[in-house]
Amino acid sequence: MMEERLALNDFLREYRFPFYIIQCTHNDRNVPNMHSHDFVELVYVVRGEAEHCFEGDCYPLCAGDVFIINPNEAHTFRIEKGKEIEIINCLFQPDLIHNSCLRELGVDDSMDYFYVQPFMSHSERFYHKLQLRERETADVLRLLQGMLDEWQAKKSGYRTVIRLKLVDLFILLSRVYKESLNEGRESTKRSSHHMLVRRINGFLERHYDEKLNINHLSTLFNISTRQLNRIFKQEMAITVIERIHQIRIEHAKQMLKESDEKVIHVAHKVGYDDPAFFSHLFRRYVGCSPGKYRAHGS
Repeated sequence: MMEERLALNDFLREYRFPFYIIQCTHNDRNVPNMHSHDFVELVYVVRGEAEHCFEGDCYPLCAGDVFIINPNEAHTFRIEKGKEIEIINCLFQPDLIHNSCLRELGVDDSMDYFYVQPFMSHSERFYHKLQLRERETADVLRLLQGMLDEWQAKKSGYRTVIRLKLVDLFILLSRVYKESLNEGRESTKRSSHHMLVRRINGFLERHYDEKLNINHLSTLFNISTRQLNRIFKQEMAITVIERIHQIRIEHAKQMLKESDEKVIHVAHKVGYDDPAFFSHLFRRYVGCSPGKYRAHGS
């Protein structure tokens, strides 16, 4: 099946406000094609049943499920004849809510769902969804409906209200996330370290193309550089710097396959000012030069 590529600009009414929300119903006659996109998509299932086809796997969906699709992840729905699924789609770019805003609000530590869950490995993504309880369902619907109303009415200050409601939504989801993550943990300390490393991984995925260093990360996550390095190596079996290189090289591989941009430009886009250093790292992680990787398409 041919995969479509969507861009948030296709939906936007305002270029400077990277957000879109809609409530819609799908059945077996209007299932979207397999597609990926350049934005984050949060989906909440209002009612109905379907299968979510995600990155080559399918899993069941029902009312109360919520999940996030990240940029470049391919997905669609599979719906049986005579059935339908009603969803609320919330599309946005990660920079809609800036880290500085979160810190000023004092809620940065509560955004684990936002920074962690989307970047877990496919085998650990909560079976690809969160199942909300009755009370949580009511709260999520209230927040999403509030964003829908603000988006449609466009009254004065609606952008600020939408941002605040989105922060509120992610705080709620982060609580569900933490409760699920902590179930069955052998040790509170281990759970804390596990969560910290997941959050750091999420942050690195979001900001891989920026200037990143250990001192900045230790300040951001309120931990000493020594402790940060120790915990990360303990959980991931690699250093923070090695993880940054891994993430950047994976994005570089994708750019080399999907575009004709020069290697020097790809290097800059993934965070390297020195193309020679980028090429050296690429050979180390991939086993060949960027040019050869592009030529062979693998």
